[in-house]
Amino acid sequence: MTAGSPAMLAVENLRAAYGQSQVLFGIGFSVGAGEVVTLLGRNGMGKTTTIRAIMGLLPPQGGSIRFEGRELAGSPPHAIARRGIGLVPEGRQIFPTLSVEENLVATAAARFGPPRWTLARVYALFPRLAERRGNLGSQLSGGEQQMLAIGRALMTNPKLVILDEATEGLAPLIRQEIWTCLRNLKAEGESILVIDKNVDQLAKFADRHVVIEKGRVVWSGDSAGLAADPGVKDRYLHV
Repeated sequence: MTAGSPAMLAVENLRAAYGQSQVLFGIGFSVGAGEVVTLLGRNGMGKTTTIRAIMGLLPPQGGSIRFEGRELAGSPPHAIARRGIGLVPEGRQIFPTLSVEENLVATAAARFGPPRWTLARVYALFPRLAERRGNLGSQLSGGEQQMLAIGRALMTNPKLVILDEATEGLAPLIRQEIWTCLRNLKAEGESILVIDKNVDQLAKFADRHVVIEKGRVVWSGDSAGLAADPGVKDRYLHV
C-alpha cells in the first residue's frame, strides 16, 4: 500500500473471544488495493479467528473492521460477502454433491459491473477444473478441491480475496500450482489476504507480512524486512 493511499481493508484494535476465552487482543493491519498481504504465525495464534471476525462468522468484542471506508463489524456474513469479500475457507468446504461447474455457478455474482471472472476465465486459470467440470466435488482430489474453492470465490467477482491455509495438506506439485495462481491473480491487480505456513514461497510475491503471536501482532513489514530479520522466523514461525 503506497503512503497516503486509503486501505481497502483496515482492521484496528480487533478483539474477539470464544466464550470466556479471549483469543484476539487488539489486532491491527491493512490491505491496500492490489496488495497481497499475509497473516503468519504458528497454529493456534489467532489467524483463522481474525478471518472469522472479518467475515462476520465470529462477532468481535471490540475494535473496527472497515472495508472501503465502511464498518463491517456487526454485519452478518452474507452482507459482508455482498460488499465484495470472497473467502476461500480452511478445509475448502465445497459442495460435495454438486459438480465442479455447479459449484462455480452456485456462487456466481456480478455486483460491481461486468464480471471479470466467468466460467471461461476460471477454467483458463485452472485447466484441471475444465477437464473435470462434470465430476462431483466429492470425486476431486484435495488439490482439485482447493482449486475449486478458489474458483468459487473468484466467481463472486470479489474486490478482496481471503485464503485461509492456501496450501494446507497439498502435495508439493499442487502447491506450486496454487502459488502460480496467486502470482497470476496479483499480476491482474487482485487484492489478496492469505494465511499459509510456506513463508519462503509467500515472500516471493507478497507485498507485506503480518505476524501474529497469541492474538497480537508482533511484527509487520515487507519481504525484504522479513529476510533481513531471521529472528522473526525463529521466534514466531518455526515449530
